[in-house]
Amino acid sequence: MIKVIVCDDQDIVREGLCTILNSDKGIQVTDTASNGQELIELLEGSSDTKVEESMPDIILMDLKMPIMNGIQATRRIRSSFSEIKVLVLTTYDDDEWIMDALRAGASGYLLKDTPKSGLTDAVKGTVLGNTYVDPSIAGRLLAFITDAAQLPKNSAANDYTERERSILLLIAKGYSNAEIGSELLLSTGTVRNYSSTIFLKLGVSDRTQAAIAALRLGVIRIEEV
Repeated sequence: MIKVIVCDDQDIVREGLCTILNSDKGIQVTDTASNGQELIELLEGSSDTKVEESMPDIILMDLKMPIMNGIQATRRIRSSFSEIKVLVLTTYDDDEWIMDALRAGASGYLLKDTPKSGLTDAVKGTVLGNTYVDPSIAGRLLAFITDAAQLPKNSAANDYTERERSILLLIAKGYSNAEIGSELLLSTGTVRNYSSTIFLKLGVSDRTQAAIAALRLGVIRIEEV
């Protein structure tokens, strides 16, 4: 039996997803959460009681939620509960959300218009180690990766200060400017200025391209991300 926690800030969505998932004999929704912080507290509570049976196999994760969003929660889960898979289910299909979620450690990315059978198949497959990306965004994702591979090599790894490298690493981990500022004790404006300089050095125009270019140039290493 595959154990699932559904994390979504809308009551009606959580109830609907529970009904769909529990209708499959191989899936059981063991709990729900309305935001990332509530989800982490659930997981930490299960861990503290050392009841292995209470831990889920997979989280069905919304992205835009109050208090702690799905990307922040995914990052925490992959850091503290690496055996738990995260499958994103959201209405957001823009490139930045997609790449940030995958960089944070999500095993798949589905949109909320996914058919019921597609959702249950994705949950089962993700637990087995497969990766599911919604067909409507798969082509864009492939095109983006292909385009990123053709970015010009216009700078070298030693062209970056330690501060710039630290900021690039957090960008690659999916941190926002505000989160980077909090982590490095910098103002959001200072982080924004550093980011502009970094983008100029790399010859890129957005955060996702910056992360890919930095990895390719060796400014940061994949094992650090």
